[in-house]
Amino acid sequence: MRSSGPGGQHANKVSSKVEVTFDLVNSGGLTEKEKSRLHLKLKSKLSKNGLLLLQCDESRSQHKNKAVVTERLFKLLETALILPKKRKPSKPSRSSIEKRLKSKKKSALKKANRGKPRLD
Repeated sequence: MRSSGPGGQHANKVSSKVEVTFDLVNSGGLTEKEKSRLHLKLKSKLSKNGLLLLQCDESRSQHKNKAVVTERLFKLLETALILPKKRKPSKPSRSSIEKRLKSKKKSALKKANRGKPRLD
């Protein structure tokens, strides 16, 4: 593809822009679970046909653009396939419970002392 932007006379003759299309639906290298996960994660970047389109025209060299766009594709797929760790619920420690109760008693006492004094 022709790259956009400035570049002089030579830029109008040379195609240095690179566009990569990755067919997520018909990919043989991915399992069905991975495909569904990628479809959920990359929903905003996919076309209606399930194609992932990436393009690069950062460099004047087509080879550099190819390297950049393939690296970007692999990184995108890699980060989308990472499974988040399951959260293990933890109990608060005994000292943290005691600390919380002490601070509650302290603030309750402070608020109790704010009232009018009793004349008994």
